Amino acid sequence: MDIAHPNGAEISVAVENIKKIMGEAPLERGRLEQALKLVLELAAHRDWWSADRYAPPTAEEQQARYLITQDDDQTHALYLNVMRPGKKTPPHNHTTWACIAAVEGAENNYLYERLDDGSEPGIGHLGEPKEVIVAPGRGVALMPDDIHSVVIEGDSIIRHLHMYGRALETLDQRLVFDREAGTCSVMKIGVRTRA
Repeated sequence: MDIAHPNGAEISVAVENIKKIMGEAPLERGRLEQALKLVLELAAHRDWWSADRYAPPTAEEQQARYLITQDDDQTHALYLNVMRPGKKTPPHNHTTWACIAAVEGAENNYLYERLDDGSEPGIGHLGEPKEVIVAPGRGVALMPDDIHSVVIEGDSIIRHLHMYGRALETLDQRLVFDREAGTCSVMKIGVRTRA
């Protein structure tokens, strides 16, 4: 896992420590919260994730996603998301664990409880959301079936690290939910990842 970054060695150590925490045992929220602490530590190095290395998206794009590192088998992937105000992501799951930590700027996350049992294809009822603000020093840890949506408010571009158990490009069974209609469908990857 070579990382083309001046601080690649430190990033590699952090990712290896996250992998040790997550291990092979059944996934549980306590270990996921421990992994989030390491992603928060990476995010605290604001100069590592600056605009001179990771350019912001154009106004038309609203989002630029950069792959920082991933294992050869496309597991344990770390990304930097750079998003403009006004960017919204509808409610969705990831089908793998995720840790999100802010480098700069705030991201409004809304966490949902699924009310149906998922047994009827295309049906997905969600309860009222709980808001979690992801801002510098704060993050959110998500289990594979956790459902969240994201809204970028304010007037500043944000930069956030996202660490996943599997690379986003492999997640072809994620669900996106239409809360008003009570439906769900397979989610498209969306923005193209930059190297």
